Amino acid sequence: MAESGMQETRALDNWFAPDVATFGDRLAGAREAAGLTQEELATRLGVRLTTLQAWEDDLAEPRGNRLQMLAGMLNVSLAWLLTAEGDGVDGPDAPPAHSPAAEEALAELVRLRAQVAGLAQELLSVEKRLRAVLRQEA
Repeated sequence: MAESGMQETRALDNWFAPDVATFGDRLAGAREAAGLTQEELATRLGVRLTTLQAWEDDLAEPRGNRLQMLAGMLNVSLAWLLTAEGDGVDGPDAPPAHSPAAEEALAELVRLRAQVAGLAQELLSVEKRLRAVLRQEA
């Protein structure tokens, strides 16, 4: 459990690190930090909205000239966009701490959700068996 907490702290300290975030994550984070919508950035770059969305979803990568334009428009270094090294944006602030009662309630909710998912799978299995029996009887 202590290791998990340390990993969370490292992730919060370097939100866009290469082992935590992809190029698309860094692009979306820099765009949001610049206060731009996807539509606005796509228009400024002279690309289709679907092209920018594909970059942010890591389904495609921009060419070199567009990368340089992105870095300039978003006020981050080209190296940061590609590797998370250099000048970039900070991640979001750490979420506020919750009271022990709230944490306990959240844990119980997660446990109950897992139970419901298990019951749903069990119901599906019984339904399949019943359908098979009904087909055989018909």
